[in-house]
Formats: sequence, structure tokens, C-alpha cells
Amino acid sequence: MTGTGDDPERRAAATPRDDGHPIFGDTWVYESLVRGIPGFGLSTRQAIGIQLVLFESLVVGLAFYYGLPSTAVVAGTVAVAVATGGSVAMLYIGAATRHLALPAVHRRLLFGSSVEVFFGLMAFVITLTYLFTGSPTPLASLFGSSPPAPVVFVTLLILWDLCYRVGTSWWTAMVSLWRSLRFRVTPEAAHQCRRIDAVNVGFAFLELALLPFVATHTVVVAALLGHVAAVTVVSTAAALLLETER
Repeated sequence: MTGTGDDPERRAAATPRDDGHPIFGDTWVYESLVRGIPGFGLSTRQAIGIQLVLFESLVVGLAFYYGLPSTAVVAGTVAVAVATGGSVAMLYIGAATRHLALPAVHRRLLFGSSVEVFFGLMAFVITLTYLFTGSPTPLASLFGSSPPAPVVFVTLLILWDLCYRVGTSWWTAMVSLWRSLRFRVTPEAAHQCRRIDAVNVGFAFLELALLPFVATHTVVVAALLGHVAAVTVVSTAAALLLETER
């Protein structure tokens, strides 16, 4: 393992970078979209509030207009809540990471590689494959044999939101483990790193709120439980293996 202060270049690279205006490339893709829209200087609280209100309004509005069953409304509401919780976790992890006194390579790996998008896309493609196979399909079971196009559109939009955050959670866990195996940190940084790991595990457990709505789909249940277990194990290992500078 190497420390954060082996040479002047490494020490300079370990300077915290978050001054309230994070640099693109040092942010999640989600953060770049929220803060990069011209004319919209959204705060964290505003971005989260808009996401929650907009998606929940779509769920309730479409359910009322098309007369969808109450189970669909409840499932949609829980999915929106979990996705919003994922946004809160992402924004916290992003800000906390930029405050860490770690070499710049850590931030570049976590944010600049955009690997979380790849993991999210893979999760989304797998989800779509499952949704549109079988007879009846899971969508047909929830909305009927011919669901309206706007309902399908919003459903897929919310599912992408969830899958992206699932991918982000897994990538965060992997980078945290790499961080712990690669660097020694100050006691203060170690405390912050472990808080980041705990927040990531907390979001993984929040995803379990979706279980009641997929309980009849064994494959989905296994995938969800497997993801939560993997994030928990890897993040816990990252927290336990983290070494502090003497």
C-alpha cells in the first residue's frame, strides 16, 4: 500500500477539491446533468425535490387517467422513493469524496471513468429482457395485456433511474475496496471513507423495499438480494481493510 503523502505531487493531488462548484469529470454523470443545464443553478435539495415531485406526479397522474390498479400506484411510489433515496446517497457520496484527502486518481476512477453508467446500462438491459419475456410478461401482470404507451414510457424511465443507481452503488463499493487496498489515509479521511461505505450499504438495503412487488419473480428476487449482499460484503471489507497513516 502507499500513503497519500509519498511525494509533493501526490500530496498536491490529495488536496480536497469540492468548493461548492465541482469540476465536470469530478462528478457523477447524474450530477453533471443536474448542474450542467444552462440557466438552472439547482441546489442539491432542489434537484432531489424536483425529481421526487415530477416522478410521483407522473405515477399518480397516469394511474388516475388510465384507471390503473392501486398496486401499480403503490409499486410506482415505492420505486420513485427508492430512486430518490439513491439520488440522495449519490450526491452525498460525490460531495464527501471530493472532500477526501486522497490522490486525484481515486476521483478519476470513481467519476471520470463513468463505469457506473455501464453497470447501470447492463442492469437495465437485463431488466428489459426479463420484462418482455414470458407469458404473461411482468408488465402485463401489472398493467394488463395492452398497457398504454405513456405508462410503459414512465415505467421504463423509473426503472432506468433505479438501474443507474444500482450500478453506481456497485461501482462505489468496488472503488472503495480498491481505495482501501491501495492507500493509507489520515484518521479523519478514514472516518469519512467509512461513512461513505456505510451510506452505500444503507442505499443497498433501501432497495429491499422493492421486494414485496417482485416476490413472485424468483429471478428478480435473487438478483436483488445478490446485489444487496455483494455491496454489503465489498463495502464492509473496504471499511475493515482501510489503513490509517502512523
